[in-house]
Amino acid sequence: MKPRKKKKRQFRQAFARFLQRIVTKKSGMETFSGPLKSIAILAQEKLGDCVLLTPLIRNLRKRYPDLEIHIIAFSQASAAFFKNDPAVTAIHLAKKNPLQYMKEVRSARFDLLFNTKDHPSTHFLLQSTIIPARFKVGHANPFHEGLYDRLIDLPHHTHMALKNCALLTLLGIETDTEACRPSLPAMPVSDEVRQLLPKLKSTRPVGINISAGEPNRYWTEQKWQTLLDRFPGERFVVLSGPGDTAEKQRIEANCPNVIATPPTRNLYEASRIVSTLKLLVTPDTSMVHVASGARIQIVGLYREAPQDISRFGPYAVPYELVVSTTGEVSGIAPEAVEAAMQKLLQA
Repeated sequence: MKPRKKKKRQFRQAFARFLQRIVTKKSGMETFSGPLKSIAILAQEKLGDCVLLTPLIRNLRKRYPDLEIHIIAFSQASAAFFKNDPAVTAIHLAKKNPLQYMKEVRSARFDLLFNTKDHPSTHFLLQSTIIPARFKVGHANPFHEGLYDRLIDLPHHTHMALKNCALLTLLGIETDTEACRPSLPAMPVSDEVRQLLPKLKSTRPVGINISAGEPNRYWTEQKWQTLLDRFPGERFVVLSGPGDTAEKQRIEANCPNVIATPPTRNLYEASRIVSTLKLLVTPDTSMVHVASGARIQIVGLYREAPQDISRFGPYAVPYELVVSTTGEVSGIAPEAVEAAMQKLLQA
């Protein structure tokens, strides 16, 4: 572990131990009872985490039509994502305007608070402590002990969609695999994308997503082009984030079997395109969860990180994973990705 990451981890753990010493100890074994009229959900920061939280919100709204669902957001990206979800009552951005935020959450009295992180986080633990709630729920972890009325105890490598939905079980709501499938709230779709969708539905291309959240999750532009050259009989579309538009356009120009598509402006637009595909090839990003929500099979490009695969991998869809042995996704050979694609295309 790098020294900076190690120091951050040590600080988080020390802060958790401090809270465990000063707050009134909770058993972690209590049963929720009484009315449920309002809930505060501490949402994780990344878009992929937001997508994996949608099944919980969807099922809560279905079971409790009048429930006030408040999202405590810790990033602009997560706040913007949930702004489009009609099931969400209010969004409170913890880090933008602290005084306004404190006024909003301290004036409320929630029936239930849920910390979605299953490891110690300074901000999440602090908000768990200061937000007034009659009943507080977290995931079992030595650094969460004594801080929550109920700790949900699931194996570490349980998929996060299921870990989020475990709150439903605590509330007596039955769930199954399909109930916990991710989804996306509707967002604006450009006329260009809307007009393109019928063509894609009739063509059923293969999609490649060239963007990733971290440098060591990127595959190289040359390897993407090499892969596409190996499938001259297939049609492809290229998906990317805003920062990789130039690379997307170069691949579209250089590969004759690629259907040029407009850059997508949000994750929902991308999901509309993904829903037309026969297969998506993508690094370990939120697009894995978008494809899982659309029931599209996946070839995932991963580093050697078991928890990234078990906790954040494809959910309830056919998939093949290609894992780098170098610690960098860029170390994966095109031949390995081709073989994984052939397995799914032939099936």
